Amino acid sequence: MACPICQKRKPKRYCPAKSASICSVCCGTEREVTLDCPPDCPYLVESRRHEAERREPDWSKVPFAETRIPASFVESHEQLILALSYAASVFARDNRPLVDTDTLAAFQQLAEAYRTLASGLYYEQPPAGPLAHGLYVALKAGIEDFKKTAAREAKALALRDSEIRDALILLTQVGSTRANGRPKGRAYLDFLRSQFRPEQFARPESNIIVVP
Repeated sequence: MACPICQKRKPKRYCPAKSASICSVCCGTEREVTLDCPPDCPYLVESRRHEAERREPDWSKVPFAETRIPASFVESHEQLILALSYAASVFARDNRPLVDTDTLAAFQQLAEAYRTLASGLYYEQPPAGPLAHGLYVALKAGIEDFKKTAAREAKALALRDSEIRDALILLTQVGSTRANGRPKGRAYLDFLRSQFRPEQFARPESNIIVVP
């Protein structure tokens, strides 16, 4: 029996995306390219670990390269960053075809919108793709929910547009260093999901999360 992808080599690895065994070459070349790999596939997990060990981001090519978000911002705005990450993760849960390129487009375009808003202007250009556009809308809704929750619980002062901008820039930059660029790649989305417990995705009534 030959590998169902190449029809040449002997199958040696079970592929959950194909529900069949495939050869190691096709596993390596088609992973997250033509194969829609589930996040718990051991070969996917191992390949991401190796990629992370070798990864050296070129910050000159990272979106908003002129902007560096300090660690102090991350510490003081953890709730906002988690809320945005959760909103993206919930949208990904409900829209399985969403991939990292869609996610980065949504974060980056919304960051651009808030960058102009923080300067006193209002201009936005949502991403064109339907999934990226849908996430863009979901992130905007998540921000509004976060503002309402914070105001209702009197946990923080009014959130400034510049703070939202910086949180979105941070998440765009983190995503650009974690995404692998493959057509079906979800390394960044899986990273965002890893920040939460599985039970936190049990379809809650609200699309926002507030952690203690």
